[in-house]
Amino acid sequence: MSHDQILRDLKAGKVQPVYFLHGTEPYFIDLVSNYAEKELLSEAEQGFNLTVLYGKDTDHLAVLDAARRYPMMAPLQVVVLKEAQDMKSLPELINYVEKPTPTTALFICHKHKKFNTATKFGTALKSHAVILESKELYDNQMPAWIQDYLKSRQLKITPAALHLVIEYLGTNLSKVANELDKLALNLPAGTEVSETHIETHIGISKDYNVFELQKALGERNVQRVGRIVNYFGANPKSSPLIATIASLYNYFSRVYMLQFVPGKSDKEQAEAMQLRNMYFLRDYKTAAANYPRRKLEDIIGYLHEYDLKSKGVNIDSANYEDGDLLRELVWKILH
Repeated sequence: MSHDQILRDLKAGKVQPVYFLHGTEPYFIDLVSNYAEKELLSEAEQGFNLTVLYGKDTDHLAVLDAARRYPMMAPLQVVVLKEAQDMKSLPELINYVEKPTPTTALFICHKHKKFNTATKFGTALKSHAVILESKELYDNQMPAWIQDYLKSRQLKITPAALHLVIEYLGTNLSKVANELDKLALNLPAGTEVSETHIETHIGISKDYNVFELQKALGERNVQRVGRIVNYFGANPKSSPLIATIASLYNYFSRVYMLQFVPGKSDKEQAEAMQLRNMYFLRDYKTAAANYPRRKLEDIIGYLHEYDLKSKGVNIDSANYEDGDLLRELVWKILH
């Protein structure tokens, strides 16, 4: 089942005896376990009927002892086993899974990796438990996820602000959700989130970020590039060099791909470039006009070279700062 389906059932009072939540994305597992821990029981009921255990500090016997108890002055008790991936005796719960206590809701949270359900214990889970496999989102799924998340909080977002959030926060859903919640707390319902809102409430500069650097390089705007690079050098934590180079590599790789689809429609060009948002196509076209194919091949080589240098490989001096490396790199790109 999906996390949405499980949450809908829990909110409707359709509670099952055993839930097994596993996978590489902890965010969806946390959504379900947090609801179970905080919402399934009233505050008064939680004192006697909520047990939270941690896999590293417990074993199957303690889990069995908690799960087989009967609730006190309530129709249900909740047992949450967190970090189950650290409990060596986890498969020993097989007998309980096959015959659970009907007045207990046991939530087993196996985070950061997929559990092998082809095992004997896994077979028992598939037959007797509600299973959530929590998968990480792909990069191309992030725009829709962020838009839906903000929509649920009665907010919209501009394409530029969306791109900024994705590139700077990545696909760590817990981190992204935490930052988006800041927007929801500070902005009135119906607001369309802009780059200015992102800068004010999340702290990502709307003027000095890797997208503005990409745009300035694409336009060959030397003065603008210089100001951004100087800002990055003075504020290394705002844009780590390794992340900046990775973003520039993705950017110039797309510009290079655009060279091979001349005369195609905007939609066909965007598909060829694996571009998530048509809004930025014009910026790529500007860069494609300013950089011939041979120069783009050189740039991709420079980016590979400086990616290694940023990691301490093939660098002449240990005294090089990240800002120095970035200045060298953009000089080679522009000249």
